[in-house]
This record gives sequence, C-alpha cells and structure tokens, in this order.
Amino acid sequence: MRISLPRLGFGGAPLGNMFKPLDEATADATLAAAWEAGIRYYDTSPHYGAGLSEQRFGRLLADKRRDDYVLSTKVGRLLQPADKPDNAPPFVDELPNHRVLDYSADGARRSLEASLERLGVDRIDVVYIHDVSEDQHGPQWTEYFDQAMKGAAKALTRMREEGMIRGWGLGVNLVEPCRMALEQSDPDVFLLAGRYSLLDHREALDTLFPRCVERGVGIVVGGPFNSGVLAGGQNYDYAEAPEEIRRRTAEIEAVCQRFGVDLRAAALQFCLAHPAVLAAIPGTSNPKRPAQYVQQFEATIPAEFWQALKAQKLLPDDVPVPEGR
Repeated sequence: MRISLPRLGFGGAPLGNMFKPLDEATADATLAAAWEAGIRYYDTSPHYGAGLSEQRFGRLLADKRRDDYVLSTKVGRLLQPADKPDNAPPFVDELPNHRVLDYSADGARRSLEASLERLGVDRIDVVYIHDVSEDQHGPQWTEYFDQAMKGAAKALTRMREEGMIRGWGLGVNLVEPCRMALEQSDPDVFLLAGRYSLLDHREALDTLFPRCVERGVGIVVGGPFNSGVLAGGQNYDYAEAPEEIRRRTAEIEAVCQRFGVDLRAAALQFCLAHPAVLAAIPGTSNPKRPAQYVQQFEATIPAEFWQALKAQKLLPDDVPVPEGR
C-alpha cells in the first residue's frame, strides 16, 4: 500500500448531530475518551453538521502535537453562512451554514482552507471527495463524478505531489464510484461506508478489492456496524433495518452466543481481515464507546467461530476472515 493508517479510527459523523442533538460537553467527553483509549486516526467532514463535527474535533486537537495523530476530512460541499441551519438529513441542530455542491479544483482548495480553519490545524493527512454517488445525487450523479475527476481529483493529486497532503480518494456509500475512480484517476485510499461488513460484502469483494490490491490502493471501512444493526441497534444504512437484515443479524448473533463472541467485535474484526483494508472507523456520540471499540478490536475470537459462519452460509467460503486467536 502507498499509504498507511492506524488500524482503528474514529468516524466523526455522530459528532455532527447525526439523528439527534449532542450537547458540547458530551461531544468533548466522547472525543476525549477516544484519545484516552489510544485512537489516533480521526475522520470528519464539512457535511457533518454543516461544520459542527470539524469544529468539535478542533477543540480536541487544539493542544495535541500534530504529528501524534492522523486526520482526514472531505471536499465537495462548500459552506456559506446562512440565517438558519439547513438541517440536512440525517443531521439536526446544525451550524447556520448553507451547503453548496462544488467538486471543482477551486472548490476543493477552498473547502480545505475552510476545514483547516475550523479544525485549527495546519495540514490534513488524507482528503476524500465526498458523496459522488447515486445514493446522494440520483441519476445525475455521474455529472458530479465527472466534475470531481476533472476538478477536485486533479487538484488533490497536485497537493499530494507537492507534499501538502499524504493521499486522497473518495468517501462514498457505494462501490461503483470507487471502481470508476480507479479507471479514471490515481487515488490512494477509499473510505467505503457500509459496503464491507458482515451483512454486505459481495460486491466490494468481487469487483473492487482485487483491483485495489493490484494498484496498492487502500480501503477505510466506514460504518462497520451498518448504522447500528450490528451493534444492537435498529438502523441499517441510515434507516430502520428491513426484516431480512434483522433476520440475518439474528442468525449471526446466535452463532456469536454459541461461541461467546461479542457481535460488535466480530463485525469490527471481520472488516479488517481483508488485505485491502487499512482501517475501520466506527463512530459514536457516547463517551463509553471508544474504549469498547478498542476492546472489541483486541478481543479473542476463535477460528471455529468464523468456520461456523461459513458452514451456515452466513459468510461465503471465499471471504477472508481473521485468523483465530
């Protein structure tokens, strides 16, 4: 791989008031807990709370040595001061900024300059072009993708060559844009949310990850718990989990109980077993969770557990799984 990252990171979407408001004291406590737990890779975006997540990360990082952590953010949406918040779903109680889609080279530079100011840092390590995908923009998504390849991608490539950033890629919820970016540009890493998990992995496994390994392009797995259903919650892909997903999750949970395995530990460790995957970045707004993520990352899971999942056709035979320990 051309770029290296800590194996366990922290996803910053919940710090942007995703689904529910979060008071500043709890936000600060959650990020302080992540630092205390030893997590040193942080991912955020202007989109998360219209700048709120970046602002909150900035408070955490204000007294930290810049070389002691890795930081990524995203481009594709410029923020303009507004009379009232957009409150763009799934975010609530955002900062009073209006989002303007802009995947141009100039837009990418301006977005990064604003992010640096909100974060209070002098550099970003990894930059993701955010949400150039059909789930965000509908049928016209390819127009935004073309703009990104001709604009933001070229600007970020120059920044990488000049040493301003370590690498760049896409931050998306779908596999197809990543495949297209590999064909049209020279990315270093993709942040792929929800598409490589215990519940959803076939498309990435077949069509993207082999090409990434060939090219030396890494994967950061966002949403390793599929919006919460693999961590005891009710959501899958930012909405209420459908019946088939709940049924499959229950079947996996039954195998977990048989072997005394925490479902969350299995979900997290599964993501990291593929050679293309550099890191997983679960997010939370609960100060208790970061230490739990570290425990789940380090938990002992027997090889027989993974074999049982495959035997029951809950995982395909060809998917990489962690070595038993």
